[in-house]
Amino acid sequence: MVFPPINRRKFIKRAAVVGVAAIAADSTLIEPDRPRLIRKEIALRRWPSRLDGFTIALLSDFHYDPYFSVHPIRSAVEIVSGLRPDLIALTGDFVSVPLFGNSAKGAADAEPCAQLLGKLRAPHGVWSVLGNHDVFSDADRVTNALHAVGISTLLNRSIAIEKDGARFWLGGVDDVLGGSADVPGTLRGIPSEEAAVLMAHEPDYADYVAGYPVDLQLSGHTHGGQVRFPFVGPLVLPALAKKYVWGLFKIRDLTLYTNAGIGTVELPVRWNCPPEITFITVRKSPSA
Repeated sequence: MVFPPINRRKFIKRAAVVGVAAIAADSTLIEPDRPRLIRKEIALRRWPSRLDGFTIALLSDFHYDPYFSVHPIRSAVEIVSGLRPDLIALTGDFVSVPLFGNSAKGAADAEPCAQLLGKLRAPHGVWSVLGNHDVFSDADRVTNALHAVGISTLLNRSIAIEKDGARFWLGGVDDVLGGSADVPGTLRGIPSEEAAVLMAHEPDYADYVAGYPVDLQLSGHTHGGQVRFPFVGPLVLPALAKKYVWGLFKIRDLTLYTNAGIGTVELPVRWNCPPEITFITVRKSPSA
């Protein structure tokens, strides 16, 4: 069988169509469902020597729905369970505010999301803070759903995490965009010489947090941009997520890690930005 010749213009056009189709399939069917495990070692000056090697699994931005994000959430829970971290930190946005209609309807996903995350276990607890979508839908419903499966929320408060005769403090602020975050209140009562880890949904809040005795801030909110173009980066980012978009940052004495999240918002699309599980090993800084 002899095929008719294809000129250069037609070849380029067909190749472009195939390329676009491949990218579309990857960004909607493959990449959003495959969480990537990122391991980080973070050295902190005030970290207790006896807790050198303490591990934290960080997950964020679940945006539960029964069709798309349910799959990477399930995968993430399975992966984290296999890692056996000392502590698990969940930095908000368990549900999504719908684009149209009653914002409280989004909170109906709180219970199925919590049921999945309730399978997580760690010897020093599974702790959470709320994100802007949680607060702007129904904060009480989201909080109650998490508590029902044994996940505690830290809303402008801190608790001591103790192991091997040493301790650090884990704090969490209420959502910053919701207007209720209170860093001084969260840190009240923490001895000045003891290390503090703070969960705050919005990463750019770190510029404010850096004025307080906090050693490590754990955040999400950005989704890493969700769609990232080579040499350009993300085109759309939410408020308080434009400066510290993804990864590890140093702001004066504060170390910040921004997690790229598990789910998606508005469109179930990720490209060049897969869902993320961050496995953090905290070390005592050798210079301390």
